[in-house]
Amino acid sequence: MEPTWLGEPTVDALRAALRAVAPDLAEGTIVPRGLEPSDDPQWCSASAVVDGRFVVKFAWSRPAALRVCHQARILDALGKAAPRLPLPAVVAASHDPAMLVLRWVPAAPFFDVRHRIGPAERDGAARDLAAVLAELHRPATLRAVSEALGPLPEPAAPATTDVLRARFGALVRSDQRARVLSWCDWADTVLAARGRTVLVHGDFHGDNHLWDGDGEALRLRLLIDLETVGVGEPEFDLRCLPADCGVELFAATVAHYEEAAGTSLDVDRLMAWHLRTVLGDALWRAEAGVPLPDRRTPVQWVDDLAARFAALGTFDEAGGASRPA
Repeated sequence: MEPTWLGEPTVDALRAALRAVAPDLAEGTIVPRGLEPSDDPQWCSASAVVDGRFVVKFAWSRPAALRVCHQARILDALGKAAPRLPLPAVVAASHDPAMLVLRWVPAAPFFDVRHRIGPAERDGAARDLAAVLAELHRPATLRAVSEALGPLPEPAAPATTDVLRARFGALVRSDQRARVLSWCDWADTVLAARGRTVLVHGDFHGDNHLWDGDGEALRLRLLIDLETVGVGEPEFDLRCLPADCGVELFAATVAHYEEAAGTSLDVDRLMAWHLRTVLGDALWRAEAGVPLPDRRTPVQWVDDLAARFAALGTFDEAGGASRPA
């Protein structure tokens, strides 16, 4: 069924759509998030909290509407295929207009609680991260979701190394440019062969897993924003963790993942995807005049990346490869 979508990005248009999809919520207090016009139809979507109890996802373009509908189908299929995953509870879903109503959960994004993860909490947090990813990546999960939904998309890949070679050098110090070029050559070699295929979240960063931080121990409470779920390799799904978690929590998560999944991860592949993701994010933000999430600079991000590579033994502090690609 071809979806429809809101005619404009306004609270009034959302309220009118709720009258058709979830009438009990239509007259509630609506607090929108990300409700700004966009010149790119791909990003004409937003969410809103209604009465502090529900989250509504909606769109005002066809590409964005398709993503909302994809997330609704994924949540339905995953709920049956992997019931142990901490997924949002669906209250209502609609194609006409494209809308998804989820029950709101009192939990915080990982980015808001990661400062609380010290040595004593590290193992528990790593276990939670690993358990969610290993469950999502089980062959049986991919098989069941594919049988329910048919062919699945591949999530959008980060910036290519060709793009980074051509444009990233303008953002950094002269001494960093040769290092970035060397990293790109290394990433091309590492990613030359295709990895194994699993069901991936596609955008597993610290805003897309929520944690219960009220008690003594932090626990991963909810996996959210599943609009990018598709087929990819497990290393692609873990590519944000080295920066989001720090090297020690990342390494602990890899160890617990391999134990839970019964299979190994190729850390070089993971770091090659990490390289493209980090530098690609810095590139588009700098070129668009959008601040980096931590308000730092591409120069600082390259230094951070070099430190992570050195800590993991991928490259030494001078930028030379510590082991062959």
